[in-house]
Amino acid sequence: MGKKLTDAQITQYERDGYVCPVDAFPAEQMRVWHERLEAFERAEGQKMTRGHNFKPHLLFPWVDEIVHAPAVLDAIEDLIGPDIRLFHLTVWPKDPGSGAYVSWHQDATYFALDPICHVTAWVALTDAPVESGCMEVVPGSHKLGQMRHAEMQDPENLLSRGQALAVDVDRTRTAFMPVKAGQFSLHHTHLVHNSRPNRSNDRRIGLGISYIPTHARCTARNRVTAMLVRGQDRYGNFDEERRPTAEAGPEERAFHADAVARFRAMNASLNIAAE
Repeated sequence: MGKKLTDAQITQYERDGYVCPVDAFPAEQMRVWHERLEAFERAEGQKMTRGHNFKPHLLFPWVDEIVHAPAVLDAIEDLIGPDIRLFHLTVWPKDPGSGAYVSWHQDATYFALDPICHVTAWVALTDAPVESGCMEVVPGSHKLGQMRHAEMQDPENLLSRGQALAVDVDRTRTAFMPVKAGQFSLHHTHLVHNSRPNRSNDRRIGLGISYIPTHARCTARNRVTAMLVRGQDRYGNFDEERRPTAEAGPEERAFHADAVARFRAMNASLNIAAE
């Protein structure tokens, strides 16, 4: 029995590459955080869509609260140990009736992490049922290792580079991962997954939080940032990230802009077409 996950859930993660759902936060708290996100969007005059949805934990204390929550970190510790960094975070919003989707892919493709041991916690700010375009996965596909991807120029694809699997994977038996507001799912960085357009009447929003053990490193040429969220770091593979103290204040915005630029430069330097 782990701190958060049961033995059965840990076994499922090892066998299938995912666990869903896991309870974390009361629904009322998620509504408050959801309202704060949308208030920021209104103030900025734009939604957190593709190109504007990276690393919000550096801007907003309420996101910082989520990524440090014991209810989430205890489950992560059950899978990768007690010394944990937050490597990256992406907001995944889908408006009702929009064509926005996520192509079949593996998270590890553009992360350049060694070893391949990162876990994504997908925390639901709103309910994410099947009809709203929740994650769909190929159980056990994490055991196939890193596969070749290609890039698609499709504005409806929420992935930053439109990456999509360029090899055949048996998708005759997939599984959906619906979650309610306040719940989260966990999936392995090599798990093949996608999500379909939102056919519900409500906006669907989740936070994809990428956690790694502190011994992991990024093999790209330029150095990037990551936040120590639990335990100790004896390796120094990343520059430390600043925790926000104000809601998108000037210092938060400056640090966020630099961290995102460094992440994008790392991401752009990786050529996966020949892998």
